[in-house]
Amino acid sequence: MSIAVHAFAGDLDPAAQLAAALGAPCREIALHVFPDGETLPTVATGDRTVIAYVRLDHPNPRLMPLLQACDAWRRGGAQRLVLVAPYMPYLRQDAVFAPGQALSRDVFAPLIGAAFDQIVTVEPHLHRTPDLTPVFGRPVTVLTAEDVLAEALAPVGPNTLVIGPDAESQAWTDRLAGRLGAEGCAFQKIRRGDRAVSLSPPAGLELVGREVVLVDDIASSGETLIAGVALVKQLGAARVRVAVVHALMAEEAVARLREAGCDDILSCDSCAHPTNRISLAGLIAGALTRETAP
Repeated sequence: MSIAVHAFAGDLDPAAQLAAALGAPCREIALHVFPDGETLPTVATGDRTVIAYVRLDHPNPRLMPLLQACDAWRRGGAQRLVLVAPYMPYLRQDAVFAPGQALSRDVFAPLIGAAFDQIVTVEPHLHRTPDLTPVFGRPVTVLTAEDVLAEALAPVGPNTLVIGPDAESQAWTDRLAGRLGAEGCAFQKIRRGDRAVSLSPPAGLELVGREVVLVDDIASSGETLIAGVALVKQLGAARVRVAVVHALMAEEAVARLREAGCDDILSCDSCAHPTNRISLAGLIAGALTRETAP
């Protein structure tokens, strides 16, 4: 059975890394945009199993071409479509928080689930959805980036402290800290808006002279991390590094992180970003290989 990784132009670099890890070819999806903004992708045909590698940050302009490509692959004879979306959007709105709002998760997921046979994603931003398979109506493999983050951050000094953004991140932060052989804790966070965040440290936290690693699964505006860097520097941290899985923040936020005292910033390549230094290709290839093994 022929297997190939397919990707749009902007995702070819990480898609090629995944294809190399799988020992499969990588094919580009050609995309034509009409003057009125309508799209028409053209895909390579002949592969029975298509692995579509699509980074879905800033998802709205990418979703229609992706769904069109799925139709083209099916018409071209593909028997199995696998979506690899390292960052999965529209999961933060997994409940209706105020009258008049949409339940975005349940609008988005059925569209994707109807188009693909299997879905693979990394560290989805979930707080109230323990299992994505029923939501998408297709098998969803959820991967953790803890090991690749730990490998990228290592080695750390004996006095290093790993800090997560809020209480909901405590367990994830503790596991990552454990992989590094470091201590872990989490801020208390109050969010008053997309760009209004206040943080407070755990009681009795001692940071003078210590190295701190601030970690988060997703940096959207970057405000939480900026506030975190400023706080730990104020408390006497000697060195501050930031590591995130999904870097959605604008370059202006990166500049503000450095101005606040951040010494180093790194992210996974789930979203194209200047701070990308961690490839997810090996992690994803391992999962795909295990799940397709006889």
